[in-house]
Amino acid sequence: MTSTTSTRATFASPTRSRHVAVPDVDFGPATFSFSDHLNPERHGGVSEQLVTEAGRAVRLLPGPIFDALSGFATDPGKAGALLLRNVPVGELPRTPATPTEVLGKPVTSEFSLLTVARALGQPVGYLPEHGGDIVQNIVPVKASQNRQVSTSSRVELLFHTEAAFHPHRPRYLLLLCLRGDPSAATTLSSVRDVLPHLDQSLIDVLFQPRFRTRPDESYLSSRSAGGAVGTLGSPMSVFSGHRESPTLVFDADLMVGTDTTAQAALETFAQAVADHHTSVVLEAGDLLIVDNTVAVHGRSPFTPRFDGTDRWLQRTFVVADLMPSAVERVGRIIATRFN
Repeated sequence: MTSTTSTRATFASPTRSRHVAVPDVDFGPATFSFSDHLNPERHGGVSEQLVTEAGRAVRLLPGPIFDALSGFATDPGKAGALLLRNVPVGELPRTPATPTEVLGKPVTSEFSLLTVARALGQPVGYLPEHGGDIVQNIVPVKASQNRQVSTSSRVELLFHTEAAFHPHRPRYLLLLCLRGDPSAATTLSSVRDVLPHLDQSLIDVLFQPRFRTRPDESYLSSRSAGGAVGTLGSPMSVFSGHRESPTLVFDADLMVGTDTTAQAALETFAQAVADHHTSVVLEAGDLLIVDNTVAVHGRSPFTPRFDGTDRWLQRTFVVADLMPSAVERVGRIIATRFN
């Protein structure tokens, strides 16, 4: 980090208050029919055909769900997130030991997840993340228990914009719970909820391109035993867009200020996010949708058993348009490389 000032800036500490709750909508009775497009007992991985079938099935979504998704795409609200309850997940085998373990399960949960994804945009994978899988199994892994990665468990996963460092970061993050853990809380904080608690001098700094972010270690081609460290990216701002309703890019672990004033602003904002957040304990059939331009997310620590009954989420990323990533994408897999 390059310092351009000799004294450390200070900013007013935000006041504490309760974060707005995440709105939820129940999928309702079994009105989501697979029959016109897919035999839900079909086994196998996610293919382009499955994504296409999921796109056609958007019209089969229950009316309240379709309306909620349409409204969320237009305005993600103050929470920047939406929770769908009782989403079909089908019969489940044991929780896999690794994200890429082949289980041969029916594709019911994948189809449900992709149908909601297609209602919002285009699902994509990122090559370094689980080999570019469009639907990824997020499970605790022994080797990564104490790291800042999605398969960790024993450490707090710090607040972050998904792929904050990436030129083609997703617009939406979707997390479908197949098997829950009552001690694992997904944490959320929205810029719309935090902004009123920040002073104007702090906001001014956060709107300026005085911050840099490293790539996640999972995106690096070479890794060390202690975790690889990537190169800081180009200067960027934390806030962008309209002053009264900005978008944000933030990573509590990987982002730094380019000077002492910017670093002080970043630390004050990080504290504001910590002071103004909510949490959701996901249960089987819960699908959490996060607008990645409005809300940052994390996760509380939990203790896995590694016995086939651990917490199991499925994740997909959604972009509004496939074209901006065309030169760095193969099919639906974005393959941008980082040093």
